[in-house]
Amino acid sequence: MAQLFFKYGAMNSGKSIDILKVAHNYEEQGKPVELLTSGVDTRSGRGIIASRIGLTRKVTPVMHDTNIYQMVKQLDHRVYCVLIDEAQFLTKEHVLQLTRIVDELNIPVMTFGLKNDFKNELFEGSKYLLIYADKIEEMKTICWFCPHKATMNLRIHDDRPVYEGEQVQIGGNESYYPVCRKHYFHPLLKGLEK
Repeated sequence: MAQLFFKYGAMNSGKSIDILKVAHNYEEQGKPVELLTSGVDTRSGRGIIASRIGLTRKVTPVMHDTNIYQMVKQLDHRVYCVLIDEAQFLTKEHVLQLTRIVDELNIPVMTFGLKNDFKNELFEGSKYLLIYADKIEEMKTICWFCPHKATMNLRIHDDRPVYEGEQVQIGGNESYYPVCRKHYFHPLLKGLEK
């Protein structure tokens, strides 16, 4: 029976490399997948999954008005799995479309993304994936400042922490650090040491 999976983790937890690895494993066995990413994330270009270790792949971007269910249903070949990176940027409607892919088309869907933003609020996609996913798994990484597990994303600007602003600001290590709770509130940034 197909299921909806949500794998979440802080920045730098290996989500993009994991999704590329899963796609490779299916395809190496001759089992085609549909690989997608949010059209919101344009760090490496729209419709590109790029891991920090250098692997990249051109995929289908999911835009605000994309109907993922219809797109998958209309494919002219069998799909063994639907894989979606940057799932935090999905809408509630997108997540409901994913449930239909699983329940009506009997195709497993694996989503990868952040759970919480830099203010520790849930992203819309993450909120509804936490509600509707059959299986939820945390991908772990370590804090930028200590060896503890990172559970939060600290936004930085000019070597200062940022706790206010728009939810979506696309960026990598120049804008965000994965951090533990202690260092979210007390980051070890220049000029902030006590």
